Amino acid sequence: MTKEQLQVLNALDVAKTQWYHFTAIVIAGMGFFTDAYDLFSISLVTKLLGRIYYHVDGAKNPGTLPPNVSAAVNGVAFCGTLSGQLFFGWLGDKMGRKKVYGITLLLMVLCSLCSGLSFGKDPKGIMATLCFFRFWLGFGIGGDYPLSATIMSEYANKKTRGAFIAAVFAMQGFGILGGGVFALIVSSAFNAKFKAPAYEVDPIGSTVPEADYVWRIILMFGAIPAALTYYWRMKMPETARYTALVAKNAKQAAADMSKVLQVDIEAEPQTIERLNQKPANSFGLLSKEFVSRHGLHLLGTTTTWFLLDIAFYSQNLFQKDIFSAIGWISPAKTMNAIEEVYKIARAQTLIALCSTVPGYWFTVALIDIMGRFAIQLMGFFFMTVFMFALAIPYNHWTHKDNRIGFVVMYSLTFFFSNFGPNATTFVVPAEIFPARLRSTCHGISAASGKLGAIVGAFGFLYLAQNQDKSKADAGYPAGIGMKNSLIVLGVISFLGMLFTFLVPEPKGKSLEEISGDNEHENGQELQ
Repeated sequence: MTKEQLQVLNALDVAKTQWYHFTAIVIAGMGFFTDAYDLFSISLVTKLLGRIYYHVDGAKNPGTLPPNVSAAVNGVAFCGTLSGQLFFGWLGDKMGRKKVYGITLLLMVLCSLCSGLSFGKDPKGIMATLCFFRFWLGFGIGGDYPLSATIMSEYANKKTRGAFIAAVFAMQGFGILGGGVFALIVSSAFNAKFKAPAYEVDPIGSTVPEADYVWRIILMFGAIPAALTYYWRMKMPETARYTALVAKNAKQAAADMSKVLQVDIEAEPQTIERLNQKPANSFGLLSKEFVSRHGLHLLGTTTTWFLLDIAFYSQNLFQKDIFSAIGWISPAKTMNAIEEVYKIARAQTLIALCSTVPGYWFTVALIDIMGRFAIQLMGFFFMTVFMFALAIPYNHWTHKDNRIGFVVMYSLTFFFSNFGPNATTFVVPAEIFPARLRSTCHGISAASGKLGAIVGAFGFLYLAQNQDKSKADAGYPAGIGMKNSLIVLGVISFLGMLFTFLVPEPKGKSLEEISGDNEHENGQELQ
C-alpha cells in the first residue's frame, strides 16, 4: 500500500500558525455571526410583533402571536437552513468550495435586508412575506455550515486544526452578543425618544407607531457584518485540497498556497502522475465501499448532532419562562412594547455572556489538547446530569428561594453543550471524510442536526405545556408538563453520549490520513 502526500498538502499540515489562519477564521465565521444574530433577534422580535399586529381590544394582556404564526416565523428559517445544508454541501463538492461560498453570503445579506422590509396590507400579509424571506435567509445560512467548516479544515495545519474550526463556530457567540447589544441600543434609543405608558395604563398608547421600525432595524442590521466580508471571501483562493485531490490540478494548488503561505511550493509532476495513474478512492457516497469505510462514521456524526440539537434548541424555549419565573422580566402588562424588547434582550445577553460564549472558547482552547471525543463525551455526560438534576426535584426549583439555583444549573447545561457536543459535532464531520465528499457529508450531518432543532423547538413547544389543559398557553393542547419534558431531554443527552462512540478521533492527524485520501490500493484500510 503506497501512501503519498503532495508537498503542497504537507506544507499546509505543518505550517506555523500565521496571519492568514486568523483572517480565514473571521471570513469563514461571519456566516455564523449572522446565523446566531438572526436566531437570537427573532426571539426578541416575536414579542413585539404580537403587540403590534395582534392587539386585542380590551384584553388584559398585550397581544401575542398565535401558535401557528409563531411556529411559522421561527420554524421557516430552520427548514431553509436544512435545505441549504444539503444543497450547498453537495454543490461545494461538485463546483468547489470557493465558487459556492460567495453565493451563500449574498443570499444571507439580501434576505436579512428583505426580512426587515416585509410588507403587507394586513398582519397576515406581513407575516407571510417575513416567512418567505426568512426561509431564503435560512437557505443561505445553511450553505455556510458545510462550506465554512470544510474551508477552514482544509486550510488549517494539523496541530491546531480543531481549534480553528471550533473558532469559526464560536463566532456564533459573538453573533448572540452582537444581537443582544444592538437590540439594547435600538430599544433604549426609541424608548427615550418616544415615551409610552405601560400596557395596563393605556393598552393602545403602550405600543407607539414607531415600534414598527424597531424590529425592522434589528433584523436588517444582521446583514452588515456579513456584507463587509464579501470582498475577502471572493479573494480567498480555492482550498488546495479541493484543487489537488478533487479537481486534480496540483500545479494550481501549489501556486495558490505559495501565495497564501508565502513560501515556495513546487508542483511535483512525478507524484501527480503517479496519483493520476492509480486513481485514489473514487467511490461515491452511495457505494458499498463508502458504507464499509465511513458508514458508521456518518451514522455517528448525524445521530450525535441530531440528538444534541433536540436538547440544545428546546432549552432556548424554556428561556422566557425561566426569566419570567425568576422575576428577571416583569409581567408583560407592566411594560410598554419597546421596554419589553429591552428587558428580554438584557436577560438573554446576560445568559450569553455568562454561559454560552465562555463555553465556545473553552472548546477552542482545549480541543487539540483533550481531543474531540473526550470533549463530546464529557459535554453529553454533564448535560444528562444537569437535566436530571433540574427535572427530578422540579417542584423544589419552582419555589421563590431556589430560583437562583435553577438559573445556575440551567446556565451550566448551556455551558456544557457549547464546551461539548455543540462545538465538536460541527468540527468532526469536516475532518473525517474524503475530500471529494467532505462538504456533502458535513451538509448531511448538519441537516440532521437541524432536523433535531425542529423537533426540539416545536416538539417541546407542545410537550412542555401544562398537563392540565386549562393551564396551558392560549391555543395549545395539554402536554406532559415541564418536569417530564426535562426527563425526556436527559434521556436524549444520554443517548448522545452512547452514539459518540461511533465517531473516530481526528486529533493531530492529517486530513488525508484520517480519510484515506492518500492510499491508492483500494480496499486496504488505513492502519
